[in-house]
Amino acid sequence: MNQKWMILGLLLVCLLPMGAAAQEPEKEKTVPTLEPVIITATKTAEQQKDVPNPVIVKDEMDISAAPAQSVGALLANEPGIDWRTRGNYGGASEEIHMRGMDGDEVQVLVNGVNINSPSLGRADLGGLPLNNIERIEVVKGSGSLLYGSGAMAGTVNILTKRPHRERMDLSVGTGYGSQGSYDILAEQGMYLTDAVGYYLTAARRETDGYRNNADLTHTDVSLKLILDKGEKLDVSLYGDYIHRDFGRPGIDPPSQAQPQHFFINGVKFYDDESASLLDHSETEDGHLVLEIKSKPLSWAGLNVKTYYTDMQSDDYTRYNAAYWPNDPGTGMKTRVENTVTAAEGNLEVKPLTGASLLLGGDIKEFDWKTGQINLNVAGGDLPGETTNKAELETKGMYAEAQYRPHRLVKLLAGIRQENHATFGAENLPLWGLILNPHEQTALKVSHGKHFKAPTPNDLFWPEDDFVRGNPDLKPQTGWHTDVSLEQGLLEKKLTLSLSYFNWNVDDKIQWAENPNFPGPFGNKWTPTNVSKSRGRGWEAGLKYDPMYALGLAVGYTHTNAEEETPGLTRKAQYEPDHRLKTDLVYRTTFGLTAAATVRYLSKRPFYRSAQDGAPSDELDGYTTVDLKLDQRLGEHWLIALQGENLLDRDYDTYIGNFVDGGGNTHYGPFPGAGRSVFAMVTYQY
Repeated sequence: MNQKWMILGLLLVCLLPMGAAAQEPEKEKTVPTLEPVIITATKTAEQQKDVPNPVIVKDEMDISAAPAQSVGALLANEPGIDWRTRGNYGGASEEIHMRGMDGDEVQVLVNGVNINSPSLGRADLGGLPLNNIERIEVVKGSGSLLYGSGAMAGTVNILTKRPHRERMDLSVGTGYGSQGSYDILAEQGMYLTDAVGYYLTAARRETDGYRNNADLTHTDVSLKLILDKGEKLDVSLYGDYIHRDFGRPGIDPPSQAQPQHFFINGVKFYDDESASLLDHSETEDGHLVLEIKSKPLSWAGLNVKTYYTDMQSDDYTRYNAAYWPNDPGTGMKTRVENTVTAAEGNLEVKPLTGASLLLGGDIKEFDWKTGQINLNVAGGDLPGETTNKAELETKGMYAEAQYRPHRLVKLLAGIRQENHATFGAENLPLWGLILNPHEQTALKVSHGKHFKAPTPNDLFWPEDDFVRGNPDLKPQTGWHTDVSLEQGLLEKKLTLSLSYFNWNVDDKIQWAENPNFPGPFGNKWTPTNVSKSRGRGWEAGLKYDPMYALGLAVGYTHTNAEEETPGLTRKAQYEPDHRLKTDLVYRTTFGLTAAATVRYLSKRPFYRSAQDGAPSDELDGYTTVDLKLDQRLGEHWLIALQGENLLDRDYDTYIGNFVDGGGNTHYGPFPGAGRSVFAMVTYQY
């Protein structure tokens, strides 16, 4: 605990002197009813009514009020969004799935830069700090035209904070809660001159988690430097670093697991609540982004961006029994390194009133490396490391045209050509139509081709006795169509939305036992393009902000998604038929803000084998209730009390397996997070 207070003291010493010239932030007392401006959908500033896709926007006001401690929890059960997490250990990965499509078919961006792991194709939102986020834009539907591989179900763009010209921002907070959790947060931003400014954030958090070996230690820091000369020139340099060290308790062992235990230095391999007491992971992620925007002429704008991403992970896995050709307690250390170097740019011209043309391109270079080292019973490295590495390059060029010949109609059409180092070229068209029969009414239609390239893991994973990669894979491709109606009422204090979607994916990549590659312990697992998937459904949303003091939002999604292999069609794994979310926010005149979120998720199927036509397991549906209270004291202090899953509902998020001490394989659930309470005190200047 002394170390925690030392860190807080250092942050205060560093940041408080910068507040001498600070100004009191303006308090927003009116409901914003202006049309939101969206950047992600077209890479240019567009009003929401001019975007042909369904859109979700979370601004800083929404983020600060919500009873959520992660980006995933904030977006969970919004229309079309399914938040997946293994729940009750600190380092559990958090993924966004959309409309029945997988997490690797959703692209997650920070300041327009893809943060999906090149190895897995998925983005882990669990490590993203909320305190440096200014705005989140979610655009549903095919985004491959502008964003390339993986933007099949939709795109999530997280925009980090910038300094304000009219004031200096300073915030330092600390909190403590259930499961031995604590946070220390700090942020500070200001303009140093009329044009030069910065925004700095830092955070440290720890938790013991809900089970043994569920602990997490997390550290993050980010810095954004800007040169803002208005529309003529805007330059930003953004960098961040995230480090996480956490245990991996695995599933909740079923009661029939053999109670035979092995020990190392008095520590069990597993117990009755955690399938592993020794497995753990360490990750390091860093990003550096330079972006230059310029609009030298009223009819022309230029945007250039270059970035570098470095992702590293070390996973330590120990075997409970002599199930493998090893002794109990031995294991494997797997290291994966991904670096991405990229550059992209686009030029927007407006040759006619109501018309615009966007021309752009990007190039990305991927360096991928894996290393595997056997561990002895003491956890030490054994001689001999198996390594594998590969380099990939992708290039993309796109053109997008928009035209509004009349205030009632807008047309959009575009095409992208993607060139990939392994499978060649892919052409990706998209078109959209928007009808505005009334100022507050928008009927939108969007239809586009999407694709996802095989990951380096899929292509090049080194062959051993159990698995192998497949360098002959093709990309996943398909089409995504949606039709949406958005209606504003009461001067847009009430907004209604309704969307229908329909998509398909061909040549879907699936890891499964392949009889063409027999091994000493059965057929080896290898990825192949043998699967297909398709889905359809509808989404409905209601948002009512009659006054500053009150806000209500309701979202519902119905999804019917299927996966298909030769001779077998079945409901998509883990996909619920129904998702529901209700948000209620109430603000008082004496500085209290109360926010409640209720989520419902219906039951979900799981298949233990690729050949199972009926679910071997089924996860029950569940409802959670979260609550957050914020009380402002005077001008500078804010006290927050937050509770998650207040009804303490038991629920499961995934099914997994483990081998017990007798060498028997068992299936069991990954339990979701139980009730937790967290209190936070923040000083703002």
